[in-house]
Formats: sequence, structure tokens, C-alpha cells
Amino acid sequence: MPREGLGDIEHFVLVALLRLGGESYGVPIMEEIAARTGRAVSRPAIYVALRRLETKKLVASRMGDATPERGGRAKRYFTLTRAGARQLEQTRVAFSRMWADVEHLARKAAK
Repeated sequence: MPREGLGDIEHFVLVALLRLGGESYGVPIMEEIAARTGRAVSRPAIYVALRRLETKKLVASRMGDATPERGGRAKRYFTLTRAGARQLEQTRVAFSRMWADVEHLARKAAK
């Protein structure tokens, strides 16, 4: 049975899909995460997270058309589901509550 919460990469993937709007595939998701976080995430890690998220029904996928640029292979496109959007909102609220009034403590502790 899949775990309920989101790991960091799963969370980043969902937010990247939200930011990219509509549907996207692994490489733009990976690039969005790197651009926003400065964190390089491997392509396999992105696809593992996407599979987990699809199992949890937080994303849906479809196969695109095969293209000559990809040697006749098709891309798998992913979209954020309503359940995925709800999960993101719940996670955002939870993190906001946890961080409320402690930013100064985090800065102080990091010095």
C-alpha cells in the first residue's frame, strides 16, 4: 500500500506540473524543479516519482504520438488530477501552519 504523504521529489513534481499548466513530460518537469530549487534531480528519480503519484491517483498520464526525433518512441504526458491539486493544497496549508511565526527561529538557528 502506498504511503499517504508526499516525499520531497513527489511534492516538487506536483508543483512543477501545476506551474507548467496542462500536461507535461519528464524533461520539462525536471528542468522546472532545477530552475526553481537549484536542485538537480535525475530523470529516473522524476519517473519513479511520477509512477508513485500515478499509483496514488495524484497524476494521470497518456501516451503521445511517436516522433522521429525520439527514434519512433512516444512520450508519456502527465497531468495533475483534482486529487493531486487537493493534496498540494493540503500540504501547502500544513507547511504554512508549521512555519507560522518561526522563520526568525530558523534563521537564528542557522547562524
